Amino acid sequence: MPYMIETFDKPDTGELRQQLRPSHLDYLEQNKKLLLACGAKLLDDGVTGTGSFYIVDVETREEAQAFIDGDPFTSGGLFDRIVINRWRKAYLNGESYL
Repeated sequence: MPYMIETFDKPDTGELRQQLRPSHLDYLEQNKKLLLACGAKLLDDGVTGTGSFYIVDVETREEAQAFIDGDPFTSGGLFDRIVINRWRKAYLNGESYL
């Protein structure tokens, strides 16, 4: 069963987010087989990042933790907090899985 990972950026780290972004995107590309969905959380301006959200196709919390620990955003010190929860698909792309 997949896991969802929600991250929260430290305050005033927009510049750090931009500096780390190229290596973060490379990491996502290298691990795309694990990604069911992911993306930045944004302010209403549609530009300013405040964190990230991932749904990863892994079997254990340890695998989810290892995934997020390997992200350059994590090792680069961007995140203030990381929350990992199991996720059960109910609807995806307008399709019911119930």
